[in-house]
Amino acid sequence: MPKIDIASLPVDTRTNYPAPFDRMVAGRSRKRLGNAAGLDQFGVNLTTLKPGSASSQRHWHEKEDEFIYMLDGELVLIEDDGETVLRPGDAAAFKANNRNGHHLVNKSNRDAVFLEIGTRWKDERAHYSDVDMTFVRDDNGIRYTHKDGKPYPK
Repeated sequence: MPKIDIASLPVDTRTNYPAPFDRMVAGRSRKRLGNAAGLDQFGVNLTTLKPGSASSQRHWHEKEDEFIYMLDGELVLIEDDGETVLRPGDAAAFKANNRNGHHLVNKSNRDAVFLEIGTRWKDERAHYSDVDMTFVRDDNGIRYTHKDGKPYPK
């Protein structure tokens, strides 16, 4: 297996969230390890969250499993049932179609680093628990819609 030169990978700070939902993830950066290796069945990201930043809007996926493993710093996992502090060596997993919305928030005063791993389905929907937004990926591409299906402007 070829070694991935992580230091040479570009840092990705983009989000496709429409405004104003994009503000929550300002301060999130990723090195896309899976993409660098040409993986297409699952994604692997080395993700850093600056203080005050979130990994995403709180969400759940219909078809995709997700897994995170903490490497450095401290994050708070926020789910429907409350908050759990995660530190280096901790892991969390989110089974597809479990409607328990989740995300990670850095409430500390230093950067936090974790691995995020998730399956990739051609057709997928993610539902956002706290905001009027749904993610759709299908034969028509990727888009964000209101919960009633009306698309957000690009």
